[in-house]
Amino acid sequence: MTEIQELEKRIEKLEEEQDKEKSMSIIVTKGDLDEAYPALILGSTAASFGWEVNMFFTFYGLDIVNHKKHKKLTMSPLGNSSMNIPNILTIIPGMERATTWLMKRKMKTHGVATVEELIELSIESGVNMQACQMTMDLFGHDDEHLIEGVKSGVGAATALNQMSDTDMQLLI
Repeated sequence: MTEIQELEKRIEKLEEEQDKEKSMSIIVTKGDLDEAYPALILGSTAASFGWEVNMFFTFYGLDIVNHKKHKKLTMSPLGNSSMNIPNILTIIPGMERATTWLMKRKMKTHGVATVEELIELSIESGVNMQACQMTMDLFGHDDEHLIEGVKSGVGAATALNQMSDTDMQLLI
């Protein structure tokens, strides 16, 4: 085989790989407002690119897909060094409510979609949103607690099998 033939085969292989549909798995373990945004933005954006996206919500991440809790997500300034608020001030009553309000206001000012809008967009875009069954059992949740379109009954083994077949895995 000549060098040109080898190069043509390599180019053909690279083109085939480029045309392959990409996939992503996101494990969502935290249910704070500032944890929900990265997971939902990355998942919905990847889906808009035509990627296959699986989001596995476990432990407090279930709050994001809980139909009663997802509208009330908060963010705590405690231990969040990026907020430039000394930890001693975080014990002031109402500080968590204030930082949540400030973040929501900043998001609105900059035209960032709400958590509710991102969830709706994700589901409409075909993101496979899954609730960890073990966590649902642990916290006493059932299917009625979940936002419509979120699949229940998914265990760690199923999630791991899906993750092993994806191009990208994220833990948020």
